[in-house]
Amino acid sequence: MNEAERLEALRKHFERIVQVNDELDARLDEAQSRRSDLRDEVDELKRRNEALKTASLYIATVEELTEDGAVIKQHGNNQEVLTDLSPQLEDELDAGDRVAINDSFSVQTVLDDETDARAQAMEVDADPDVTYADIGGIDEQVREVREAVEDPLINADAFREVGITPPSGVLLHGPPGTGKTMLAKAVANETDATFIKMAGSELVRKFIGEGARLVRDLFDLAEEREPAVIFIDEIDAVAAKRTDSKTSGDAEVQRTMMQLLSEMDGFDDRGEVRIIAATNRFDMLDDAILRPGRFDRLIEVPKPGPEGRERILEIHTADMSVADDVNFADIAAELDDYSGADIAALTTEAGMFAIRDERTTVRRADFDNAREKIETSNEGPVFNDGEFGRYQY
Repeated sequence: MNEAERLEALRKHFERIVQVNDELDARLDEAQSRRSDLRDEVDELKRRNEALKTASLYIATVEELTEDGAVIKQHGNNQEVLTDLSPQLEDELDAGDRVAINDSFSVQTVLDDETDARAQAMEVDADPDVTYADIGGIDEQVREVREAVEDPLINADAFREVGITPPSGVLLHGPPGTGKTMLAKAVANETDATFIKMAGSELVRKFIGEGARLVRDLFDLAEEREPAVIFIDEIDAVAAKRTDSKTSGDAEVQRTMMQLLSEMDGFDDRGEVRIIAATNRFDMLDDAILRPGRFDRLIEVPKPGPEGRERILEIHTADMSVADDVNFADIAAELDDYSGADIAALTTEAGMFAIRDERTTVRRADFDNAREKIETSNEGPVFNDGEFGRYQY
C-alpha cells in the first residue's frame, strides 16, 4: 500500500470517527432532553404526593361571631358548626366572610369575598348590534318596554316630578321567536346602563344554596354597576309554580326562586336597577313572581300580523338584492302563523336558493320555494290532537 492509499484510508477512517461522534452527540442531547423531562415529571409527582399528604380544605361562610368563637356554615351541605378561632384570625373575620376550613371545622384562612365569577361572566361588555329599528311587528310592545325600562334610567326627573315610582320589572311572554330576546338586546344597545344577561336554567345548580348565592351575586353586581338592566331569559326554569314535591332538586329550585323573589322585592331600594324577564310558558309561572312590585308590566309579545310580517320581511331583506317581482305584502299575507324568527329563516333560505342558481338577485320564486321547504321540514307524524314543535301529539 503506497502513501496515497494510506492517506485515503486514514481520511475515510477519520470521516467515520466524525460521523460516529456526531451520532453520539445527538444521542447525548436526546438523553439530556429526556433527563430534563424525567426530572420535571419527578418534580410533578413529588408535588402531587405532597398534595395527597395534605388534608383537604372546604369552603364555608361565617354566619355569626360570638364570644365562644364563630358559627360557620359549610358550603354544599349547609351544616352549621361553632368553632374556635385562632388569635390571629379573631380580628380579621366578619360575619359573611368566606373561609377555608379543615376536617375539624377549624378556620385555616380567609378567602377573598369576591362576586361569583359566573355572575361576572354574565355581564355584557359589548353592546349588541340590535336596535329598535331592527324589530318589526311589535311597535306597541317596544313602546311599553322603553317606558318601563329605558325612560326611568334616562329621564328619572320626570318620574320624581309626577310623584310616581317607575315600574320595577317587565315580563315578556309569548310564543318562541317573536322578538322577546331581541327587545332586551335593543335595550342594552340603546342605553348606557350595564346589561347583565342570564338564562333561568343557569340558576338551577347542583349543590344546595348555589343557585340562591348566584342570584344574590347577580343583584349585588347590578347594584355595583348601576344604572343596570338584568335580563333573565327562560325564567320559567326557576320560577315555576310551587308544588308539594319533596325531592332535593325541586326544593333547591324553590330555594332559588325564593331568593329571586326576595331580591326583586326586598326591604332595600334597588336604585337604578331594572329587570326584564322572558318566557315562552307564561302558564307555568308562580303567582308570587307575577304580582305588582316584582313585575309591574306583563307584556305579551304575540306572533305578528300581516303588516308586522311585511315589516319584518323588509328588515331582513334590507341588505339583499331583491327582484322587482317580489311584493312583500303578498308574501306576508301568505305567512299566517309565522313568527319573526320563522320569517328570518325564510329570507335566509330564499337567498340560498338564489346562490344555488348562481344568481345575486332573489326572486319571488325563491321565497315560494323557501316557504315550501320550511313548511315541509316542519311536518311530522300525527299521533293525537295538539301540536308541540314540529311534531303533533
